[in-house]
Amino acid sequence: MTEKSEQSIVIAAEPAAVMAVIADFDRYPQWASSLTRTEVLELGADGRARRVAFRLESSVVNDVYELVYDWRGDHRVMWHQVRGETIKAQDGSYTLVARPDGGTHVTYSLSVELAMPMLGALKRKAERVVMDTALKELKKYVESRPSDDSRGEER
Repeated sequence: MTEKSEQSIVIAAEPAAVMAVIADFDRYPQWASSLTRTEVLELGADGRARRVAFRLESSVVNDVYELVYDWRGDHRVMWHQVRGETIKAQDGSYTLVARPDGGTHVTYSLSVELAMPMLGALKRKAERVVMDTALKELKKYVESRPSDDSRGEER
């Protein structure tokens, strides 16, 4: 059983605006530096992506993989990997909690299993770096968008 790593950040936007960015896979390469390509392969009944293909190019791992998503409104999204080469398994989630100041507390949970062996402490450190980078990039991108833009559309 792989262990999950978890990190949190506060983003100065409402949960719907944060989740709109998380759900807009076509724009991930604009703000997620290690993702060079994304493709929505299947939509769910709610109109959000159910299955998505990614090309990851980082200093640690390069891979093409597919994730399946389970959306819980604008408050939680979970995913698990269904295909990958270097990344053997991946489970994760974003949990969003509205704050009284209008911001959102975002918690990112992730567990990754690589096809190549890696010491547990090194693996957890790599997961923390991935999550820290992803959360900071998400925060920067969300906070740079117009505050009333909760659909992810350009103006």
